[in-house]
Amino acid sequence: MLAAKTPRPATPPTLAREADGAMEPARSAVPVQVPATPLAPEGSSSTAGQAADVVEGTGLGEREASGSFVEESFGIPTPGNSDQANTTPPGQAAPSAAIGTAGLAAAPERRHVSPQRSRNESVQVPTVNTESFASAPASAIKSVASEPVSTFSIDVDTASYSLVRSSLNTGQMPPPQAVRIEELVNYFDYAYAAPESAGTPFTTSVAVSETPWNADTRLMQIGLQGYAIPVTERQPLNLVFLIDTSGSMQDKSKLPLLTAGFRLLLSALNPDDEIAIVTYAGSTGIALQPTPASENATIMQTLDTLTATGSTAGAAGLQQAYALAETMGREGETTRVILATDGDFNVGISDPEALKTFIAGKRDSGTYLSVLGFGRGNLQDATMQALAQNGNGTAAYIDTLAEAQRVLVDDLTANFFPIASDVKIQVEFNPAKVSEYRLIGYETRALRREDFRDDRIDAGEIGAGHSVTALYEVTPKGSPAEQLPPLRYSTEADAALPASDASSGELAFVKLRYKLPGETTSRLVTTPVTADRQDIPAAERDFAAAVAAFGERLRGTGTVGWDRIEGLARPGLANDPHGYRAEFMRLVRLASAVAR
Repeated sequence: MLAAKTPRPATPPTLAREADGAMEPARSAVPVQVPATPLAPEGSSSTAGQAADVVEGTGLGEREASGSFVEESFGIPTPGNSDQANTTPPGQAAPSAAIGTAGLAAAPERRHVSPQRSRNESVQVPTVNTESFASAPASAIKSVASEPVSTFSIDVDTASYSLVRSSLNTGQMPPPQAVRIEELVNYFDYAYAAPESAGTPFTTSVAVSETPWNADTRLMQIGLQGYAIPVTERQPLNLVFLIDTSGSMQDKSKLPLLTAGFRLLLSALNPDDEIAIVTYAGSTGIALQPTPASENATIMQTLDTLTATGSTAGAAGLQQAYALAETMGREGETTRVILATDGDFNVGISDPEALKTFIAGKRDSGTYLSVLGFGRGNLQDATMQALAQNGNGTAAYIDTLAEAQRVLVDDLTANFFPIASDVKIQVEFNPAKVSEYRLIGYETRALRREDFRDDRIDAGEIGAGHSVTALYEVTPKGSPAEQLPPLRYSTEADAALPASDASSGELAFVKLRYKLPGETTSRLVTTPVTADRQDIPAAERDFAAAVAAFGERLRGTGTVGWDRIEGLARPGLANDPHGYRAEFMRLVRLASAVAR
């Protein structure tokens, strides 16, 4: 057990929350009831079955008539109300079991909310869609003769996968620009070998195999697996919830889902962790001063009082959140601001560059930022990504209570406790063995070759237990799959390259740079890659390839058939402890139906 914290110095007095003044009209949405119908059998030409497990918009029950939506729809009782209906599916532990207690265990039992959805659900279809997404053109094929080196920052965000699921569950294909393939692939773990101690923050696994969609190319998979800190050994955690309470947040897929998700998070915290709550947009101020997680009834009562009304010019919500966080953090603790919004980033700093600079400065002083998006129609995904990247945090999109469980409970240590920062990958291809290559995804994370050794360049972080996957499609020298014309002098240039006995059989050389938390100088790890290297089981490789092919098909850059994608993924179902891979299979079938 961790030692209890010593008393903290007095915190600033609670700021009076601004009364709603002259408000701008709240963004409105028109509820559209979409009947849930059974999914058409595979191979059927009917589209009537598109909505089976489809129309889940929020992933929540529809019981609005109760007048107490959060408690009844999510099956999470308020403190002292033990007679609430339990809507947890049979065979699962009720979420209320760990949440309604007055004290919290240091290492609470991990609980899982099944990804299976109710068939009786509705969605909110906004009348005006002002969403924006962080995107870039698909990676082009590169010639090894002219560009032998590929460099990029890692990405552990998974927001794109949830956005894809949200769109498909409303019977629509996702916007192509919302599909970031690396985030789809990194939604899943791939049974990589794990580090044995904290002294080695992560391990590297590499495998080369035939590309499932092209027998004349090879698929090179690079996997990083972070060290998983035992729950009982993790540092104390200080969290400041910065919550958007503008009028548009009243939709049940927004503030009600947000508060229900934060209730789940409380069940996973240690008693000496601390929580504070700051609101902005609808009302601005400190709703809850730093409070030990053991006082969860007080924290939940504050969450229950939050309302989404109106829209103001906004006070300095972000500055308030960071100022409060600085009073909470001590040496040996992790402090993080969690910004939760449906897209209103009116947090007190209007200039985007000034906002990123402010967040980066706070990151360097030890306070990180994570961003959670809720609802559809106004989601500013591009801003979410930029803020999270500058804050050494993750960006996630919460579309269901099951996703809140995954992000805030199951992956708590991965998302909140960094074990390595500024992680960059650089791959050098051997021109004697490889003529062309293509990095699948990571378009928004590309770096220049010289950025790899520049420790001033910010890059992605790996959290405790996180895994990261990157896929390259590689064209061997002389393969009929070669697409780029050869350079005039490539033969002489290649012949002049020195080849030692040690490197003559290598396809590529993988280099990684990272910093340990608090360090300013990076460390280097290298891994040679040969054509027969097989660190990753075949079923895991095929599942990763299936997810990548799925992403390429969704954004219109791939041609692998839906049935082929499903067939590739099927062997990977043997490693599916939480049902995420089974849900992926459902989404593939759903996309096939919607696309007809």
